[in-house]
Amino acid sequence: MIIYLHGFRSSPASAKAQRLKKYLTERGLVHQFWCQPLPAHPQQAIQMIEEAISTAPDEPVLIGSSLGGYYATYLAEKHDLRAILINPATYANQSLEPWLGPHINLYTGERFVLTNEDIEVLRHLSLPVLTKPERFWLIVETGDEVLDYREAVSRYAGARQTVIEGGDHSLQHFPELLEAMVEFAVPGQA
Repeated sequence: MIIYLHGFRSSPASAKAQRLKKYLTERGLVHQFWCQPLPAHPQQAIQMIEEAISTAPDEPVLIGSSLGGYYATYLAEKHDLRAILINPATYANQSLEPWLGPHINLYTGERFVLTNEDIEVLRHLSLPVLTKPERFWLIVETGDEVLDYREAVSRYAGARQTVIEGGDHSLQHFPELLEAMVEFAVPGQA
């Protein structure tokens, strides 16, 4: 099973989530795909993902983009799962702190407020060391205009890493990586 975690102010309607869903549908694997709109507040998002993990019919693989990559890192460590991290937020509490205040979800139009309490929850989700970096696959593009890819490369030392020159935060090379990602997540099914 693949659990896809979208980023801050994103949703299952994002281009990456939709492309992955289409790819899995074309291969008769969409029944192994979980992607729901995550609550804007981290505590609620983690609770929702924990429920998806606990009810998965088999051991899930997490795929997290941006803030979803931060959540995937925490949950993969907690539950000893494998994860693919796409331009992940490496230190979400620090990178989102300047964004305190009101926001609108780019896809749903939902209005929400990022609070100091949310930043504190993100701080508690931060892990000082990865216990098994080999369970992670980091995918970054050096042209990411939102997050510094070098922080992720350093943070995920020891993990499988795909560092692509250029691109941006949306991961322009995502379509080219779909087959390899699905093979990582559900071997023999790509």
